[in-house]
Amino acid sequence: MFSCSLLKVPWKQFVRARYQDLRHFHEHVGNMIDCMPTEEGRVIDLQPLFFNLTMDVATELLFGKRPKTGEFAESFNVAQEGLAKRFRLAPFHAAYNPASFRQACQNVHRFVERYIREQGFMDRAELEKTEKANEDESASWFIKQLAAESTSNIDLRDQLLNVLLAGRDTTACCLLWTFRLLVRHPQVLERLRGEVQGVMGDLTNPTRAQIRDMPFLACVVKESLRLYPPVPLNNREAVKTTLLPTGGGPDGNKPILVRKGELVVFSQYVNSRRKNLFGLDADDFRPERWETGELRGIGWGFFPFIGGPRQCLGEDFALMEVSYTIVRLLQTYSSIEMPKGEVIEPVDTEKQKLTLVLSSADGCRVAVTKHASSGK
Repeated sequence: MFSCSLLKVPWKQFVRARYQDLRHFHEHVGNMIDCMPTEEGRVIDLQPLFFNLTMDVATELLFGKRPKTGEFAESFNVAQEGLAKRFRLAPFHAAYNPASFRQACQNVHRFVERYIREQGFMDRAELEKTEKANEDESASWFIKQLAAESTSNIDLRDQLLNVLLAGRDTTACCLLWTFRLLVRHPQVLERLRGEVQGVMGDLTNPTRAQIRDMPFLACVVKESLRLYPPVPLNNREAVKTTLLPTGGGPDGNKPILVRKGELVVFSQYVNSRRKNLFGLDADDFRPERWETGELRGIGWGFFPFIGGPRQCLGEDFALMEVSYTIVRLLQTYSSIEMPKGEVIEPVDTEKQKLTLVLSSADGCRVAVTKHASSGK
């Protein structure tokens, strides 16, 4: 769910190489589980745990280590909320510039700039000399590759932050909405648990091959992304004057003129609930719709990772991180359910929080019970 970027660095190859065996997920997901309760029926909010998890994974991926204090994560959140407000004010974004926002941006910049200084800026000539010697799948290799494509350390810093922002928040949102949906649809959760048990048996730490042997898991994640796309709104600027085939007229079915330079906003959130695309039950959580063939020709009707030249560079990485985490939580806990007394709201009626991403205003509260024999 990485943001759609035009990085020239071989990002897909880097991610696939560094996370091919998913071993880096073992530690971070294990650390998250260690922070969760062991008492039967204990209620916990998964939302902050998922954001911490994806922050740890993303910072290790990019920098080879995690922040040593909570200052970075806190500043990162404040800066992101400020950016969301500025995004909505465009083209008058500069009108929002409080001291707290400026300080948060400075803290985040200092964090990334420190790692850039530690790695050193390499120009293209120097990179070519050492490229083969540094094909060790390390974070420093990626930064050096990216540095060779950057015009300055500031450009490099901004590129790294772009990837970090996308790698952390969107994946965390997918996880939290998936579990909110699962505990509200226990029949889906139990079917998924059965699939995980059938593939994994007594094994832990699933491999890519094992995850790909779980087709219903893929359907569950797709359905979560459909109903709650982590980035519900996006936009593009018209590079030339053109006509869109629909959108104009009183009924919206006539062509509409888009002039060069105008901003076109599109919503995955709205599009994913269109009944002419997903059926009369488009507002319902029904993962089975992805396995029956009814959506075989959906094409651009479903675009959680966008497409074309700005297609998400980390699609495989994000799906593996989400799938791996789901499997490990189902292996560790014999019961994951809604807390007693909590109301089940119909899909789309819950309180939501929109910054640059769509999260839950009420978190993701679940009651968990650990397997009696689980040391996982």
